[in-house]
Amino acid sequence: MELLAEVLETMMIIGFGVSWPLSIVRSYKSRSTKGKSILFLFFIAFGYVCGIASKLISNNLNLAFWFYIPNVIMVSTDIGLYFRNKRIEAGANK
Repeated sequence: MELLAEVLETMMIIGFGVSWPLSIVRSYKSRSTKGKSILFLFFIAFGYVCGIASKLISNNLNLAFWFYIPNVIMVSTDIGLYFRNKRIEAGANK
């Protein structure tokens, strides 16, 4: 049963992770914050960091753990692009 729980957790993280490259490309190309919520992105990043911390505290560095890392990196990239796009929008409004 524990193996099934770990497999399902890994599949959940992979499922979420598939969407981040698409979001990053969209943010990069659009050069806009339209449709983005920085609060939402921060909450997602916080959740991934909590997942990593949980795995570290419980000393359970299973397969799911290794998928949290690229996810938090991708969300952080999207957060960085949000602030880049915010500066671009501010410059365009001058």
